Amino acid sequence: MKVNIQSVHFDADQKLIDFIESKVLKLTSQYDKIIETDVTLRIDKATNNENKIAEIRLHVPGNDLYAKRQCKSFEEATDQSVDALKNQIIKHKDKQKQI
Repeated sequence: MKVNIQSVHFDADQKLIDFIESKVLKLTSQYDKIIETDVTLRIDKATNNENKIAEIRLHVPGNDLYAKRQCKSFEEATDQSVDALKNQIIKHKDKQKQI
C-alpha cells in the first residue's frame, strides 16, 4: 500500500511522518485491499488549542473511505481518524459480503 503524506503550510518532521505511516499501515491488517492512502495535515487558524487537523482518505475498490479529525496534536488527530476508518472498514466489508 502506498501512503502519501502532505503537510499544508508547514514541514512535518520525520518522527511525525513515521508515526502516521505506522498507524495507517496497521489498517492493512483490517482490510488487505487498500490500494493507496492520502493523508493531509493542516493547522487551522482557530485561536483555541485544538487546531491540528488530520484528514485520511483510503482508496479501496468501490468507494473511498474518509475521516477527518481536529485535535490538540497531529498524533491524537491521526489516532482518532484511524479509529474512525477501522469502523468504516468493518461496515465496508459487511456490505461487500452482502453483494
